[in-house]
Amino acid sequence: MATLLLLLLVLGLLAGGRAQYEVCRSLRGSEAGPGWEFYACQPPPTNMKEFMQIRVEPPGMTCGNPPERFCTLENPYLCSDECDASSPDLAHPPQLMQDRERGGLITYWQTVTWSRYPEPLLANISLSWDKSLELVDDIVVTFEYGRPTIMVLEKSLDKGATWQPYQYYADDCMEAFGMQAKRVRDLAPSNLTRVICTEQYSGWVGAKEERNVVFEVRARFGVFAGPKLINMDTLYTRMGSVKGLRDFFTFTNLRLRLLRPALGGTYVQRDNLLKYFYAISNIDVPARCKCNLHASECVLRGMALQCVCDHNTSGEDCQACSRPLTSRRWRPGSYLPVPTGTANICEESAILDNCECNGHSNRCSYIDFLNVVTCVSCKHNTRGRSCEACRVGYYREAATPLDDEDVCSECNCDLQGSLNPRCDEQGLCPCKDGVSGRRCDSCQPGYRWQQGCIENFCDEDITLCQNGGTCVDFQRCVCTADFTGPLCQKEVCLKDKGCVDDTENNSASSLRHSPGFVTRDLCPLKLACLMLAVATQC
Repeated sequence: MATLLLLLLVLGLLAGGRAQYEVCRSLRGSEAGPGWEFYACQPPPTNMKEFMQIRVEPPGMTCGNPPERFCTLENPYLCSDECDASSPDLAHPPQLMQDRERGGLITYWQTVTWSRYPEPLLANISLSWDKSLELVDDIVVTFEYGRPTIMVLEKSLDKGATWQPYQYYADDCMEAFGMQAKRVRDLAPSNLTRVICTEQYSGWVGAKEERNVVFEVRARFGVFAGPKLINMDTLYTRMGSVKGLRDFFTFTNLRLRLLRPALGGTYVQRDNLLKYFYAISNIDVPARCKCNLHASECVLRGMALQCVCDHNTSGEDCQACSRPLTSRRWRPGSYLPVPTGTANICEESAILDNCECNGHSNRCSYIDFLNVVTCVSCKHNTRGRSCEACRVGYYREAATPLDDEDVCSECNCDLQGSLNPRCDEQGLCPCKDGVSGRRCDSCQPGYRWQQGCIENFCDEDITLCQNGGTCVDFQRCVCTADFTGPLCQKEVCLKDKGCVDDTENNSASSLRHSPGFVTRDLCPLKLACLMLAVATQC
């Protein structure tokens, strides 16, 4: 498929010889040896109707479901034609607007007739490519059985999220849109991107004689390049220097809004509404992939067009650097100076400016023994050759652009709880044992804050005082009269009754770290008495 597309691109070159800006680089020799020389480059043009996706709205606007009779404006009372979606010979689906007609047989998409008059007969035809394109010649829409008396051509730059008018068409521009009628030939260099309303393609002159509705790109180019587009250097110079000129010819989607069909006269004949409908046999969209002057090829990958990017760029429009190159941010190529342009490749540059220091420095220095150029005196708590990193004690806010003054935030680690003042890429400080929190300023369970976190001797969560004892200031257990020991774990027994004082063997530390320790100690005689069930007193 990719090979087929490349062939189409070659065959689709505009007449007039070798295209400009067709090579991205060439190998040149010098005293130091061979090396690459880079140029602004763009893919050749082709007819983008081969790759467009078509959607007709509202649903049910295409004729044939249910089958319907219709007649033509040429023979308005001979209504023997039929549209039937279930019959291949009588169906008129949307894809017939972009097929290749062979053997002289004209195929076309067709709508239902205007049987619901005076309700407007409205249809939208959306053309999408899921890719930025640039017009190189006239858009031509071929209508069968009469051109609409009112329609609008719209474009989108954001894949159909928003739309803006490209051109208005009407048999009476003032009545339809409140605009004075104009032609492209009336435009001057100062208002070449003006959206106009034209009456040139909407009047009824017979279905056979005039079928095309045109968006005149060639005539607009001709304002700079001459009627025959001979002086293309002047056009490309203007493209590279006049703000918004190139964007005017750029789009991702097109939409035809059909607002009133051909009438064949000055008014609607209500006694024969079967002769009013829309029918389109072909839509030509001569354009090229927009690759920001960083690619000379555009191929079909899967179902989408994709620039084959050069100049160390990447993305569907070559709109980004392919790897993090430190000294130059991405920029589109430039048509200037003609005829080779400027590549603006993504690579390290021996000359840095304020932009290439990410807006954090306006000074640079060349380090001879390292053969590198580095930014000097990075501001806003940044550092690095291009001021791309943060100073010690700061971290980069991931959601903040690299050239923002607030890109680096202070770690602000609590030095009593943190091992050092440096934090990681998420702003988390390295905490000491028992310490928690982003800044290491709080304690984990079982610890308390005292110029840092120290382990509790006792508390109400992990190390509990036993047998009714009370923890005081997390430091000691106050026991009831019958118990003793660091955690009140030992019952008070009289030595003359055989009790053994083993406090040292039941220290608080060993008991707290033994999961199954006994909460109180019984004297051996009492234990023996209980086991033998002898009713004697210990």
